[in-house]
Amino acid sequence: MYAVVKTGGKQYKVAENDVIRVEKLSPESDLQAGEVILLEDVLAVNDGKSLKVAAKDVAGYKVSAEVLEQRKDDKVLVFKKKRRHNYRRTKGHRQEIVVLRVQGIGTDLRAKAAPKGAAKAAPAAEKKAAAPKAAKPADKKETAAKAAPKKKAAPKKTAAKKEDK
Repeated sequence: MYAVVKTGGKQYKVAENDVIRVEKLSPESDLQAGEVILLEDVLAVNDGKSLKVAAKDVAGYKVSAEVLEQRKDDKVLVFKKKRRHNYRRTKGHRQEIVVLRVQGIGTDLRAKAAPKGAAKAAPAAEKKAAAPKAAKPADKKETAAKAAPKKKAAPKKTAAKKEDK
């Protein structure tokens, strides 16, 4: 059994126990190793008997995957050159990736894994509600000191030049 999933603008053909490297799932996500996520954008499923491609046929399918690590990929060099113009530029970047191991493909994966944002959203909301900010007296003193106008430095005096005649 295999499925074709879309994540990070790319499509991946995955089967159970496959290890795939995908782009970072979301900028604010802080996935830890061992965490289980669901990839819900399934484009096609082959169950060994038939290939299901239509949106109505693959509507309930999901892919469950375990996060192995979150890191930066190898460096990609970008080299630009215009011949006979002495123009050469070298730049590069390292793309952030997530390494996933596919655990299962199916429609009943909700019991095995929670959606990727559900577990983290609730604790963050509780922390904000539980800890209101209290004004500290030290903060007031610092802001008062910052608000005071600064004195301008006196201009430097330069020595007058002597003219020899």
